[in-house]
Amino acid sequence: MDAFGERLVGILNESSLGLMISIGYRTGLFETMKTMATSTSQQVADEAGLDERYVREWLGAMSTGGIVEVDETGTLFRLPAEHAAMLTEGGEGECMAHLAQFIGLMGSVEDKVVGCFERGGGVPYSEYPRFHEVMAMDSGQSVIPTLLDHILPLVPGLTMALKNGIRVLDVGCGRGKALSVMAKAFPNSEFVGYELSDEAIEFCRSEAEKDRLENLRYEQRDLTSFDMDAPADAFDFITAFDAIHDQGRPDRVLKGIRQALRKEGMFLMQDIGASSNISENSEHPIGPLLYTLSCMHCMTVSLAQPGGLGVGAMWGEALTKEFLANAGFGKVDRHTLDHDIQNYYYTVQK
Repeated sequence: MDAFGERLVGILNESSLGLMISIGYRTGLFETMKTMATSTSQQVADEAGLDERYVREWLGAMSTGGIVEVDETGTLFRLPAEHAAMLTEGGEGECMAHLAQFIGLMGSVEDKVVGCFERGGGVPYSEYPRFHEVMAMDSGQSVIPTLLDHILPLVPGLTMALKNGIRVLDVGCGRGKALSVMAKAFPNSEFVGYELSDEAIEFCRSEAEKDRLENLRYEQRDLTSFDMDAPADAFDFITAFDAIHDQGRPDRVLKGIRQALRKEGMFLMQDIGASSNISENSEHPIGPLLYTLSCMHCMTVSLAQPGGLGVGAMWGEALTKEFLANAGFGKVDRHTLDHDIQNYYYTVQK
């Protein structure tokens, strides 16, 4: 009991630090401090253009949490370079601070999710106004930097086909970061993005216009009945990046994707890397985070849709392959990439 009590205290402290890391990332405090020598809270606040009283309290959390160093007087603070490398963009390490934003996002809908525990149902996408923004940041770490050199080459011959010119669809495109990269790299190909969110579609269209990408367009689509209204044999290549498990009816979406693929087409699906057996996820390095994100977002937004199945982010490889088989797909290969501890990449033939 004492040992578990100590663990609970640790959980409360670490959870609190997660929220403070999110604030440090969003306000630019980490970016500010990585370029500063040992400084007072006033100096940090002035450099960041923020209110000193809030900065001082934030520094209290950061220093007692061992993220920022503080001197014996309690007035001089420094962000170690080794910590800055993982808390800021462009450092030697991989920035992970953006993921802490999910803590605040999940907390903002806690009351609504508690209500769902009591009566069932779900919390709709409209209750998550910043979700696509944060997901775009996550995609910017795991997908975008490796898309051209590592992810697309998982499909043999795809890069050459894209150079020559094919039709590509991204299902659940979010803010369209992956599509934008592909449209710029392969001007002879045509790219289409389907997305439910008004906010995301507006952002996508604005960015495409700004970048003058005439080979890229977006459509707002509710994919609940995609198995009935998908365009037949319309695309040579279809992608879904971390999107299928969020759908109300992933079974219907996958059937629609198969229908929309041409005979020799290929479907590339990125989804959470996990087992469908909860016990086999006990050693997953970020299992608790992913199950919590699923409960607080992925599963509940699916259940909020008519007839939503709520498979959740951690539906796992076995269930994913079962859904793909039931959709009528033939060969399915599952891949992992060294840089990505979170996802599996499925290459699927019609």
